[in-house]
Amino acid sequence: MCACVYTRVLNRNLEETHEEENEEGTLSGTCDQSLGTERLVINVSGLRFETQLQTVNQFPDTLLGNPRKRDRYYDPLRNEYFFDRNRSSFDGILYFYQSGGRLRRPVNVPIDVFTEEIKFYELGDEALAKYREEEGFIKEEPKVLPRNKFQRKVWLLFEYPESSLAARFLAIGSVFVILLSIIIFYDRITIEEDDLPTIDQPFFAVETFCIIWFSCELLIRFASAPKKLQFFKVIMNVIDVVSIIPYFITVGAVIIDDPKRQNQTTSLAVLRVIRLVRVFRIFKLSRHSKGLQILGQTLRASVRELGLLVFFLLICVILFSSAVYFAEADADTSLFRSIPDGFWWAVVTMTTVGYGDMRPVTVWGKLIGSLCAIAGVLTIALPVPVIVSNFNYFYHRETESEENH
Repeated sequence: MCACVYTRVLNRNLEETHEEENEEGTLSGTCDQSLGTERLVINVSGLRFETQLQTVNQFPDTLLGNPRKRDRYYDPLRNEYFFDRNRSSFDGILYFYQSGGRLRRPVNVPIDVFTEEIKFYELGDEALAKYREEEGFIKEEPKVLPRNKFQRKVWLLFEYPESSLAARFLAIGSVFVILLSIIIFYDRITIEEDDLPTIDQPFFAVETFCIIWFSCELLIRFASAPKKLQFFKVIMNVIDVVSIIPYFITVGAVIIDDPKRQNQTTSLAVLRVIRLVRVFRIFKLSRHSKGLQILGQTLRASVRELGLLVFFLLICVILFSSAVYFAEADADTSLFRSIPDGFWWAVVTMTTVGYGDMRPVTVWGKLIGSLCAIAGVLTIALPVPVIVSNFNYFYHRETESEENH
């Protein structure tokens, strides 16, 4: 009788022990009884990962480190956490926990995809900012606004077209004036040829209107700027100044022009330089074009890759121009009189342009030309994936910003 009672009590204690273990497994994952350490089983789109619970608990503010957040993805039937996310990216996410906060993007994962995974797993703004910096992205500066209420309204009106309907209409008007000034610029070149403009010309009057618009816009933006000293350190503001200076130089040349044309050579030389500088007006469109801004940001973020591309191109140009010169040295009909003459040929060959003004005539020269073209294709193709990835990042960031607004 006593043995039966003892057996029932023992079985009941064992059942209670198993129930407690199951409850702990439901809350914290799988328990490794042999080692006494709790482990998490994480299933990412069918690929299973296992890690210790204490590893993810180092970052309690993240999705995996917070029990309440990760329990939303718990599968009680399989006793695991399931995430329908990118599998390749999770190697970098798990490494973040294992390394104590270091992010390393897997080489086969695009930058924009890995960025989305960082946001999903809530690794934090600090980790995301550090990751972007390591990837070569330019640090986003916070938007600085004037403290004065009226000054802030004027600054938003001229600087941020998306801030209001009036700002959008003002931006459209500014784009119209920019396009008008560009059209007038090219029409005046065909009409004036090498003559100085006169004040009674209709094109001069239209350009005067455009310059008045640009000048007023620049002065108002400068007056409402929150930081006056930083205003002219912005490249777009420098372009605005450069675009209006040629007009005033032209007016000065018209006023001091010698009626007898004794200094005509000097005036025409100045006029040609001014016409060249006025081409910079086309860059004013980038202030009102998101596409051009994204392109500029992409090029800035890809400076290292572009610099490496130029460096490799220079090496290849020197090598192939030297090789084709010595290969064509004995040919009577050779167009390569010196190694510098081959620089132009090497550039147009590597970029697959091939004008045909210079070409090898010997067998060895043609073989070198073929190798030059192949080397150019391979060299130019190397940085393209990085540049495209940077463009996708800035494009998606701009799209998300517009959706949030």
